[in-house]
Amino acid sequence: MKATQVFPKGAPALVVILVGIGAALHVGKLPPAIPVLREALGVTLLQAGFLLSLVQFAGMALGLLAGIAVEGLGLRRSMLIGLSVLALASAAGAVAPDAPMLLGLRAVEGFGFLLTVLPAPALLRALVPPQRLALYLGMWGGYMGIGTALALFCGPWVMAVVGWQGWWWLLAAISLGMALWLWRSVPSDDSRRTARAADAPAEAAASATDDWRQRLRLTLGSSGPWLVALCFAMYSSQWLGVVGFLPSIYDQAGLGSGLGGALTALVCLVNVIGNVAAGRLLHRGIEARQILHGAFVSMALGTVVAFGSAFDGLFVVRYVAVLLFSAIGGLIPGALFSLAVQVAPSERTVSATVGWMQQWSSTGQFFGPPLIAWVAALSGGWHWTWAVTGAASLCGLVLASLIARRIRKPGAATDPAKPILSTPPRS
Repeated sequence: MKATQVFPKGAPALVVILVGIGAALHVGKLPPAIPVLREALGVTLLQAGFLLSLVQFAGMALGLLAGIAVEGLGLRRSMLIGLSVLALASAAGAVAPDAPMLLGLRAVEGFGFLLTVLPAPALLRALVPPQRLALYLGMWGGYMGIGTALALFCGPWVMAVVGWQGWWWLLAAISLGMALWLWRSVPSDDSRRTARAADAPAEAAASATDDWRQRLRLTLGSSGPWLVALCFAMYSSQWLGVVGFLPSIYDQAGLGSGLGGALTALVCLVNVIGNVAAGRLLHRGIEARQILHGAFVSMALGTVVAFGSAFDGLFVVRYVAVLLFSAIGGLIPGALFSLAVQVAPSERTVSATVGWMQQWSSTGQFFGPPLIAWVAALSGGWHWTWAVTGAASLCGLVLASLIARRIRKPGAATDPAKPILSTPPRS
């Protein structure tokens, strides 16, 4: 019996979203484990920094190529392989004897993470009706915030009972369970291709003849993928730059590490509110340009309040500003994932477009925090952080306007297999 007959309508798409959350647990599992790893394996502070950034380095170096690869490999098949890689690397990490081995396995986890999350938007597009796609893509935009927050909340409790190795083993088991659930609930790549061929033989024949070089040229030769990717980088650089240093800032303020970690986890969690809200706003006809403009302005104002010297001594006001910075800023990923599906030059380049967006998102996360730290070191404090985030928000506003100009007017006929930009891609 087919999976679509066993599971209620919409369930396969929800499983895809839950799989993304499960993959994001591996990204968020490390921060609460760093103190334990430094004591158990002698991990240095520099090695800890590399452990944190290696997952982003994989996305920064391989995002586009991985996005192209998953189209040829198959969307569901790629997610299954990615989950298997995450499970094996996490299980191997649980028995790693030293820091270098753990570093190598962390890089492997980064590759598995990419294979898991990059196919998701294209797979959601295939699983849900077009009129509900924005809702599901909005929910998908929250996978990282939910997974990271869960790891920050649960990691210390789990490690207190079973140690860091048990935490690694648990996440390996979760990934295997997610792989089995995905395999049972989501239709296979072959069955979806057969159904698409029956509905649109010409489109299926065209898809069969294009190869990865064509998809690469289409993606990089179109302005839309570049714009959404750079816009994502403007968001991710400032979000991680602020959230990543919150525990250190709270520690300097005299808060305990436990309380500081809980407050930071809450900041991550409220980011999901914006992700889900973006899908609902788009579903109700609000333009993506309006959502992006409002979110970037709110992020800039939030950091002025959170870090500006005018609010010294007002911890509650500053913390509320950081919460709003994260929650309203969360509108941006939800809107951009929806736009990525629209601006992809063809249906066969959706994963490549998302991969390019992931690559620039990782680039922003890789360079944003050091830039904020450099400015803080020069100024002797965090009170000029708003200048860095404000500059990123200004760039985001310009990019959002350029994206809006390249989307066809509402009501225009669109064919998901054809370019939908107002200007044809260069060959």
